[in-house]
Amino acid sequence: MTKQTIRVELTSAKKPKPDPNQLAFGRVFTDHMFVMDYAADQGWFDPRIIPYQAVSLDPAAMVYHYGQTVFEGLKAYVTNSDQVLLFRPDKNMERLNKSNDRICIPQIDEEQVLEGLKQLIAIDKDWIPKAEGTSLYIRPFIIATEPFLGVAASHTYKLFIILSPVGSYYKEGIKPVKIAVESEFVRAVRGGTGNAKTAGNYASSLKAQQIAEERGFSQVLWLDGIKKKYIEEVGSMNIFFKINGEIITPMLNGSILEGITRNSVLNLLEHWGVPVTERKISVDEVIQAHKDGILEEAFGTGTAAVISPVGELIWQDENLIINHGETGEIAKKLYNTITGIQKGTEPDPFGWTTEVASLSESK
Repeated sequence: MTKQTIRVELTSAKKPKPDPNQLAFGRVFTDHMFVMDYAADQGWFDPRIIPYQAVSLDPAAMVYHYGQTVFEGLKAYVTNSDQVLLFRPDKNMERLNKSNDRICIPQIDEEQVLEGLKQLIAIDKDWIPKAEGTSLYIRPFIIATEPFLGVAASHTYKLFIILSPVGSYYKEGIKPVKIAVESEFVRAVRGGTGNAKTAGNYASSLKAQQIAEERGFSQVLWLDGIKKKYIEEVGSMNIFFKINGEIITPMLNGSILEGITRNSVLNLLEHWGVPVTERKISVDEVIQAHKDGILEEAFGTGTAAVISPVGELIWQDENLIINHGETGEIAKKLYNTITGIQKGTEPDPFGWTTEVASLSESK
C-alpha cells in the first residue's frame, strides 16, 4: 500500500487549557484532530490533521441508522524527562482492524493511521497533563457516512482521531469500586459483536449501568448471555479474581473484548511467576470462594482506569466484601508497574512503549 502524505492545517485560535488538577474524563478536547476518508473506488485517502471542529453529515448517513461504527481507546503519557510515550499503540491498531472486519468496515493501513496519530500528538503535545493520575486519552473511531436507508455495509467512511486530557476514569481513582453483577440484562453472546469494539455493545449496556449507578455502584459485571452463569467482563474493563493464590480471568470466548491491558496483565503475572489461568469462572464459584475465605482479590483492567480494584460485589441477595474493601497487593503492584512503564519510571522488559515526541522540542 502506497504511503500517503499527511496534510496539516494548524488552528489559528487555540483553546484555553483546563486545570490539570480538575480534569474529569472525556470532557475537554485538544486543538486538532486527524481525519481520513474512504470511498469504495479510492480506498482510504486524504489523511489530514485539521483544527478540531464539528462534523457535518447527511441525515441519511448510515451510521445514524444501522450503527456501523467502531472505536479504540489508548493514552499518551509524559515522562519525568518530558518524553511523550504511547503504550502498545500497535495493538490498538490491530484490534481496530479486527473490529472493522466484524462490522464490515474496510481494513485500515495500521502503520499509516499510527503515523497520523503520532503526528497529531506531536502537534498537540502541550495538552498532555503531568499531574498524578492524568494522561492524554486518544479516541480513534470510524463511522459509515453513505446516505442510504438500506440495510447493507456503507460504501463511504470517515476515520477520526481526537484527543482529550483526562483525569481518573472512576472518581474513586485507584481506590476499590463497588460493582453489581447483572442478572436481568445481557451484553453479548458468542457469535455476536461482543469481541468487537463497536458502539452498539455500549448502547445495550446503558440500562443496566444506569440502574447500577442509581443503587450506588460504579459498574456492572456481565454474565454470559445464554446461561447467565459464567462471568464475562465489566462494562469498561476485563475482570480478574485472586482465589487461593491463583489469578483467574474469564477466557476469551467470542463475546468478551480482548483487552490490551488484560493482555499486559497476563504477561506481567507470568513474568513474575504468579499462577494465572484463563478459563470459565461462574458467579457461583466466586460466591463459594468468598464463603470459604479464599477470594483474596478482584480487580478490573482497561485503558481508561488501568487497574481498578473491586472492593464489593453484589449478586442478587449476596453482598461480597473483598479484601476488607481495600486495594489488594497484586492489584496495587500491577497498577504501579503498568503506570510506571507508561510514564517511563519502571523498566519496560517487553518493549511496550513507543516514544512520540519531546515536550522540550519546538514544533
